Amino acid sequence: MTALSITGLTVSYRTGPVLTDAVATVGVGDWLGVIGPNGAGKSTLLKAVAGLVPHQGSVTVDDRPLHTMTTRERARAIGYSPQIPQIPPGISVTDYVLLGRAPYLPALGREGRRDLAVVGDVLLRLDLVSLADRELRTLSGGERQRAVLARVLAQQPRLLLLDEPTTGLDVGHAQALLELVDRLRIEDGVTVVSTLHDLTLAGQYSTRLLLLDHGRVVADGAPQDVLTESLLAAHYDATVAVVTAPDGSRVVAPVRGHTTGP
Repeated sequence: MTALSITGLTVSYRTGPVLTDAVATVGVGDWLGVIGPNGAGKSTLLKAVAGLVPHQGSVTVDDRPLHTMTTRERARAIGYSPQIPQIPPGISVTDYVLLGRAPYLPALGREGRRDLAVVGDVLLRLDLVSLADRELRTLSGGERQRAVLARVLAQQPRLLLLDEPTTGLDVGHAQALLELVDRLRIEDGVTVVSTLHDLTLAGQYSTRLLLLDHGRVVADGAPQDVLTESLLAAHYDATVAVVTAPDGSRVVAPVRGHTTGP
């Protein structure tokens, strides 16, 4: 089954086109990693799929065109986590995660037992119960990222859009967060689309990769087919070595150029 279909997706700002004729198809329960150099259009693609920026072309979620969905329907089907989320001052972890239940509340309504149960389950699964009453801004980077993910998961979306979810995290916390997302993907059948700067992590966790450059799709396929030295050299202007890790995944390592001296 197809969870997300993108055809001819084009986004333009005042300065000109940022994304041009992007095409992608993501199956239910798959993880599409969107990679590319800075300014390639990765974040813009996620925003367009979330319905946050005007665009041309078509976006279909669970066989339903995005433009036919109401704002509430989109919020129930699509969970979007921006690279730099807006965090209200003074808000606790629990109250922040409860914001994810907004698409299910009536106008001027309050959370009911069902909403509290969903939030309680999410806090438990993301190991946030002991932090539930803490102010969100007092948490460490890894804890805060888990709380941001918890808010998105409280929406119970079928499609999860994560824009650089490991920003600011060390390698251990980054791995822990991505392992958590992968476990939720497998257990709940959630489809994931994420942007990632770390190419090794992108290749390890994504089932497919989409490489963007100058707003266009230049490669789409399995990680071993996209993470090649020739493709990365051409589109990142970087010298790298791509080796195979013990688990069979690709590791992308920068290689220094020739230097002079001892």
